[in-house]
Amino acid sequence: MSGPAGPRPPSDGRRPRWSKDAEKYLLPLEQPPVIATRRHWAVLIGPGLKSLPFLALGLWLLLLDRDNRVSTTAGFLVLVGVVVYLGLRIGEWWKRHFIVTNRRVLLTSGLVVRTVALLPLRRITDLTYKETLFGQLLGYGTFRFESAGQQQALSEITYLPRADLLYRKVSDLLFGSNGADSGDDEGNAEPRRRSRLRPGSAGGRRDTQPIQRRPRAPRVAGRRR
Repeated sequence: MSGPAGPRPPSDGRRPRWSKDAEKYLLPLEQPPVIATRRHWAVLIGPGLKSLPFLALGLWLLLLDRDNRVSTTAGFLVLVGVVVYLGLRIGEWWKRHFIVTNRRVLLTSGLVVRTVALLPLRRITDLTYKETLFGQLLGYGTFRFESAGQQQALSEITYLPRADLLYRKVSDLLFGSNGADSGDDEGNAEPRRRSRLRPGSAGGRRDTQPIQRRPRAPRVAGRRR
């Protein structure tokens, strides 16, 4: 699930990668999603750089004096902490999925406790696409969603791979010919508006008929009107 997923199933008949995690959060009318992807691997650069000093410290303590149990144990514990830290960051990156369907935008995250944040497409009023210098070199960008002036959990999604392609697909859903399907936030069809015209009329209007006048009573001689 490293790249955008399309509606076509795999040629070998296996389930697509996104379906193993994403399909349980989708509505029946949202399958398959228009976009299903992880964030770019560049999101791991920051944690990797942060762990380098501790990694060097752990190796130094481990090799400083092998006969000294205190320094050897401390170095081993530091190395274990670095491995656990990197493992959690990699696992979080692996389990976080950015999904866009014909109705909603979803972001699933969490290793032990799963969290799903969603934003209905019909509430998005503006979409901003930002690409930094490193993003242009490595191939990632940032999406910023605006929804009627309200702060949303999905207001900003960083490190999206092939963000230029994703931007075109999301823009086509929001503003293009392949717009988002109508319906409420749960995917149900919107109720039809009740017509204020009277039932039983053709096209909501009654045919115009000539007004029938009542016959006048005959005049009686000698009687004033």
